[in-house]
Amino acid sequence: MIRQLHLINFKPFSNQLLEFRPLTLLSGLNSTGKSSVLQSLLLLRQSYQQGLLPAKGLALNGDLVCIGTGQDALFEGAGKDPIEFEVVWDNDESGRWRFNYDREVEVLNLDSEPVKQEVYESSLFNKNFHYLQAERIGSRPFFEMSDFQVRQLGKLGTRGEYTSHFLFLNGRKEIPNRKLSHPKVNIKGQTGKIGEKSLDLIDQVEAWMGEVSPGTRIKIDPKLDVDLMTSQYFYGDSNPYRATNVGFGITYTLPIIVAVLSSPPGTLILLENPEAHLHPKGQSKMGELLAIAASCGVQVVIETHSDHVLNGIRLAVNGRKLDHKDVQIHYFQQTEKQGQYFIEVVSPKIRANGRIDHWPDGFFDQMEKDLMELI
Repeated sequence: MIRQLHLINFKPFSNQLLEFRPLTLLSGLNSTGKSSVLQSLLLLRQSYQQGLLPAKGLALNGDLVCIGTGQDALFEGAGKDPIEFEVVWDNDESGRWRFNYDREVEVLNLDSEPVKQEVYESSLFNKNFHYLQAERIGSRPFFEMSDFQVRQLGKLGTRGEYTSHFLFLNGRKEIPNRKLSHPKVNIKGQTGKIGEKSLDLIDQVEAWMGEVSPGTRIKIDPKLDVDLMTSQYFYGDSNPYRATNVGFGITYTLPIIVAVLSSPPGTLILLENPEAHLHPKGQSKMGELLAIAASCGVQVVIETHSDHVLNGIRLAVNGRKLDHKDVQIHYFQQTEKQGQYFIEVVSPKIRANGRIDHWPDGFFDQMEKDLMELI
């Protein structure tokens, strides 16, 4: 697992060291650098996938992230100094990459010694990785197929566009982490004993989806002649509904639940706004699911604006589903000094009872502020 990330001269950060844990939560106001933290990791992976690492350079644009040119990537006050990323893992392996600044180019040349090959065997670079961006696929009459992405790489797509295809192929495989089994999972069908609870991915997905929309069942039909999938949803004995006729949050949430439940220990999952289009209970349950995944050896990094997701994590800690020492919180805020704005990162700690040791101003406190004004 990643233990530390050090960013130098990258976007809003002149020199920022961040601690990581099995579950790392990034929060803060808009445009304070949360996404930039995720982008730094995505840039390294993207450059490796494009063959530019370990020896050549940094690909600023690709399938995972698009930054623009060197000017867009460099910290504004850095002049022409190099951009540096350093990642340290729990096994004390580390990689440090320094890239020369060039204003106009989309690939920055590597200007440091190559790191050990063992670094490129970590989850940041191997197949045990999922990234789901904030702008995921919503309700559609059809969903894409990709044998390369799904069969060979085991991916859902950065927008979750291949989730239906993934479920169609892997739905009857058991989830790798039994601890993630939902307590009220559906009963196994013809192949199971009476009363035996199923660990099959599709049954576990439906059970966790029930926390968002109770009774949710999923039916997937392939249209192989046109390389498309249809997803329908039904509730109990109801007729199936097209994906376009169910809540938007269903299709937005499905890729996250599938990614989490299908990930073996050692997987790295990067998530943007897992709370999108979910009601408060669903957001809280999402936080709980992500916390349990982190307790199973899956490293989860979340960018979120939801106090409900945070509270779901706190409840999981309070319920001993995740050790409080395995949670890292970073709150990003802007500070002004002599007309200049800087990013400051504050890192509240979560206690064993789920309480936060201190609440910086602006850290999930807007409801309290609004209520006090109403009073």
